[in-house]
Amino acid sequence: MTKHFKLVLAVRFLGYLLFFGGLLAFFFMLGPLVSAEVKYRTDRLLGIRRTVPNIITSGLDSQTSDGENPPEVSFADVGVSENSIIPVSTEYGIVIEKINANAKIVEGINPGNEREYVQALTKGVAEALGSTKPGETGNLYLFSHSTDAPWNIVRFNAVFYLLRELEKGDKVIIFYKNRRYDYIVFDKVIASPSDVSYLTNRYDDPILTLQTCDPPGTLLNRLIVRAKLAGG
Repeated sequence: MTKHFKLVLAVRFLGYLLFFGGLLAFFFMLGPLVSAEVKYRTDRLLGIRRTVPNIITSGLDSQTSDGENPPEVSFADVGVSENSIIPVSTEYGIVIEKINANAKIVEGINPGNEREYVQALTKGVAEALGSTKPGETGNLYLFSHSTDAPWNIVRFNAVFYLLRELEKGDKVIIFYKNRRYDYIVFDKVIASPSDVSYLTNRYDDPILTLQTCDPPGTLLNRLIVRAKLAGG
C-alpha cells in the first residue's frame, strides 16, 4: 500500500468521521424539538387528543367538606389510555394538553441569574422569583430558555417549543401540592428581550404567564402567553 493511498484513506476516514459526527451533534441538538413537532403534527392529522385523567379536581374545589386537603390520589388507581398524559409532578408541575407539554416546575428561580436558571432548566420549567403561587391573585411567571450555549437554547426550549400553537381559550394545567389549577389562555404576544413588563406586572386576578424564546433556538425575541385561572 503506497503512502499516497494511505493518505487518501486517512483523509476519507477523517471526512466521514466529521460528517457523521456533525450529524450526531445535529440530532442531539434538535432531537427533542423534532420529536415534539412530529408528535404534535401527527396527533393533529389523526385527530388525537391527549388529556390528563380527571382525578384531581380544580384547586378552588379540592378541599374536603371538613376543610382538610384531600388525600393524595395515584394515577395508577384510575384507568388511563394510550392518549392519557400522566403529570411528571403533581407536587409542582405543568401540563399543556394541546401540545403534550409535561414538566416539573422548579420554584423561586432568579431570571437574572444565568447559572441559577440554567441549572433549574435541566430539571424542568422555572418559576420566576417573586411569582405568586397557583390559584393566588397576582402573576405566576414560568419560563423556559437558556443563554449559556446555543445547544442548550434549543434543549431547554423543548418543553415550551410548541407554545406558539396555543390560542385564546386553550387550557394550561398547573399542579401544586397535589391540587389542580386550570388556566385559560387569553393573550399571546411577541416581546423584546428587554421588555420586562410581563415579568413585573401585578394583577388583581390569578394570572399565569409563560415565556420562551422566539423563534425557537434563538435569543431574538420572547414569546409570552398569558392565561387566567378558570372561574377566577
